[in-house]
Amino acid sequence: MQVLVLSRNASLYSTSRIVLAARSRGHEVKVADPLDFHIVISKGRPDMFLGGGPVPKVDLVIPRIGASITNYGLAVVRQFDMMGNCVLNTAVAIARSRDKLRALQLLTRKNIDVPRTVCARTPDSVEYGLTFIGGAPAIVKLQQGTQGIGTMICETPQAVSSLLETLWAMGQDIILQEYIAESKGRDYRALVVGGRVVAAMRRQARKGEFRSNIHRGGLAVGVTLPRRYEKAAIQAARVMGLEVAGVDMLEGRDGPKILEINSSPGLEGIERASGVDVAGAIVSHAEKVAARPRKRRRGPGVDEVLEAERRPRRLRSLG
Repeated sequence: MQVLVLSRNASLYSTSRIVLAARSRGHEVKVADPLDFHIVISKGRPDMFLGGGPVPKVDLVIPRIGASITNYGLAVVRQFDMMGNCVLNTAVAIARSRDKLRALQLLTRKNIDVPRTVCARTPDSVEYGLTFIGGAPAIVKLQQGTQGIGTMICETPQAVSSLLETLWAMGQDIILQEYIAESKGRDYRALVVGGRVVAAMRRQARKGEFRSNIHRGGLAVGVTLPRRYEKAAIQAARVMGLEVAGVDMLEGRDGPKILEINSSPGLEGIERASGVDVAGAIVSHAEKVAARPRKRRRGPGVDEVLEAERRPRRLRSLG
């Protein structure tokens, strides 16, 4: 099988692990920077060029689209899909998960628990928003942040108002979220591949830090997820329509609360913490997806989720 990995840097841990896993299974693998592709728009003939020539024939595309190139990266992924290539994580699913607010909207529509969240754009809404999420301390997030970047904690209502006004003045879209004190800086990361959890770890924020991301100095240990958390992670990935997803969950008093869903999850931390060959699991599942008839290649639940977004639903009181 001819495999193309879309990545800005072939030497990144996650990219190189996927390449090695695919080659060990006898596949030919090429890594290409999404920004190096030139998209050709023409009636009935979607096409692309790479390095001054046509794109080589591939059987499977594995996107590793970073947040810094989301828009153009998704356009490249979408073009491969339109050209008839098998894509592991479609552009629709990646975009859905990367927009934090949209992801939370879709999760709650399927009765999946998340931290109480408010999206607002005016100062006069801050007081009620804080009341709804339980007051300060509160979490403020940029809608497109990743790896803990753009996630801040405010200890007082005054700090919340000041930060929001600053971010709004900079044209940023933000969400205001309840602080789950009982999690004590801990969370679970589950790697879901093909509708099952293949690896999981529990992360603990370093002293003085509330974000548990390994990039922020968090410590991680491999775990076997409690059944409720495993089920929540699988459901969350399905709602997003993702074949491969990293699902972050907080430990709430009433069980798991989905915090974030990553369509290009890093593999280094979870492979080292769990001892599981996650890259091999991804390639193994990719082979199964590529073998499906084209009409069945799309991620789980994509059509159902799109329909759910269109279908009106009676609003419920926030009280």
